[in-house]
Amino acid sequence: MAQIHQLSQSLINKIAAGEVIERPASAVKELIENAVDAGATRIHVSAAEGGMEMIRVVDNGCGIAADELELALAPHATSKLRDADDLFRVGTLGFRGEALASIAEVSRVTLRSRTAECPGGAQIEARGGELSDITPCGCPIGATVEVRNLFYNMPVRRKAMSTAATELSHVKEAFTRIALAMPQIDFALSHNDRPVFELSGTTTWLERIAKFFGRDLAENLIWVESDDGDVQLSGFVAHPSHSRANNRMQYLFLNGRHIRDRALQHALGEAYRGLLLTQRYPIAFLNLAMPPDQVDVNVHPTKIEVRFRDGGRHYSQVLSTLRTKFLSTDLRARGRPEEEDPTGAHDDAHAARLREELVGWAKGKMAAWPQGAAARQPTFDVDEPAPPRAPLELAQLGRRWAPADLEPEDGSDFPNIESAGESAEAFGPSASSAAGRGLGPARAVQVHNRYLVTESEDGLVIVDQHALHERILYEHLRERIASGDVESQSLLVPEPVDLAPAEAAAALENRETLARLGMKIEPFGGDTVLVAGYPAMLANLDPGEVLRALVDRLLEGGKPPSREDLLDELLHTISCKAAIKAGDRLAPDEIAALLEQRHLIRDSHHCPHGRPTALVFTREELDRQFKR
Repeated sequence: MAQIHQLSQSLINKIAAGEVIERPASAVKELIENAVDAGATRIHVSAAEGGMEMIRVVDNGCGIAADELELALAPHATSKLRDADDLFRVGTLGFRGEALASIAEVSRVTLRSRTAECPGGAQIEARGGELSDITPCGCPIGATVEVRNLFYNMPVRRKAMSTAATELSHVKEAFTRIALAMPQIDFALSHNDRPVFELSGTTTWLERIAKFFGRDLAENLIWVESDDGDVQLSGFVAHPSHSRANNRMQYLFLNGRHIRDRALQHALGEAYRGLLLTQRYPIAFLNLAMPPDQVDVNVHPTKIEVRFRDGGRHYSQVLSTLRTKFLSTDLRARGRPEEEDPTGAHDDAHAARLREELVGWAKGKMAAWPQGAAARQPTFDVDEPAPPRAPLELAQLGRRWAPADLEPEDGSDFPNIESAGESAEAFGPSASSAAGRGLGPARAVQVHNRYLVTESEDGLVIVDQHALHERILYEHLRERIASGDVESQSLLVPEPVDLAPAEAAAALENRETLARLGMKIEPFGGDTVLVAGYPAMLANLDPGEVLRALVDRLLEGGKPPSREDLLDELLHTISCKAAIKAGDRLAPDEIAALLEQRHLIRDSHHCPHGRPTALVFTREELDRQFKR
């Protein structure tokens, strides 16, 4: 039987290093945090070979007294905590006293420092945890920590490191997270003696964001802020036209500390629900400020995870703040014309083609628009043309406009460019008053049986007819469900639908949810179900097809969704199935009615799947294209 014995301090430090120092970026993070806590206003980070060969952090902070250098490299030694009560009101980035000792145990460290009271500096070296004597040295006020040959005495860990380029990417990310949260500090990062970042201190957080991620993103950020008692939320979120395929551009800070919190990230995603395409993630730079005693930051060795006293409160604050801001913000997608040639030269043939196209539009001859021009317009994924449809349904799901003669009277390919605006009075006082205020479509024309082109006070608007109608139906159907007033059409003879075993099980298990959408089903035996009723708005579609589309949603994703998420996904499916399709030609009054509804529903700038419903080209952008 093995005897119990005390571990050596060196082994204890190596175990701690395994938790705290995962890779060079971990050491960079800990050293920069120490510099920030020391009150530095300038922090310069240097690395070689991704940090594996060398890391150097130089700061102008308060420094370390010569007689405390040895203690600074000892385990669990810190100036940031005095007693247990301090652990519940941590106001610094570091506090555990593990970083320097852990780094010194697995590398060769040189620590030089000088305080303002001392005429000269002092230094100490550590080799695998073994400390040298303290010797005098010349150095400015502050501290310099140089780390060489990281993991030299842990060969397995060193061999597990990635390439220098990959390790550098992690170093840059660790640097970015802290430099973003501290815009008032001058930061610099160099690699193999080449500058990577040079950041002057600024009072403007947006300026620091622009330095890292570019002006284009910075100009499309939306400021948000709110107070919930002693908790303040502030920062920037991106316009839905800017998103990412992962959540790595979601920077969440707590009192200036970068954190990772799944609940807050979920709240962020919920705020963007319906504004982004599936598998796209929002971009955000948000800081929560709260008293330190409302959060426990001592739940993870690297301090990246925290535990809130009232996480639900902060979840609600993030969600409500963003949704309220979005309701009062123009989230329409804007067209992005080509950048102006900085040399002043331009393609005369290209400009001539653009000029010809605009003249053709003004004369109502858009059928002659060249294919090259259509290809240059921003486009989206659209559904294939549908078979003959019922008249358009809009403001009320049961409301229909009589079929119109869609053949143009003058033999051209499109309705008269003025006719849509002239019919505004036919749709009630809200439509006519909106048109009078410049909100409704004064002139509109259908292009390629899929886009509606109209003007606004700002310029030119191109609307995706399917995406807009889908959003309209989604909003009205959601209101109907909330009031329990979804119209279901009963079948005289229930229709049997054969499904796969998993499909039949999912359909019957969610029978109550399907019934709320107007889809009424009953078991028939085996893997067959009976459709006894289905949404009246889908009267022209095959009931079996509708059921299979809904079941596909039930089985999508591989894990059971929440009831709310499932209902929302099914609403997406029904509204998409019922909406007019790309390829459906619209009568002039249908065009007018469709465009009028933009101003009567919320989130009309995006369809339920997150695609933009319209592009806006401002007069300034058009003028720039024509070199005015």
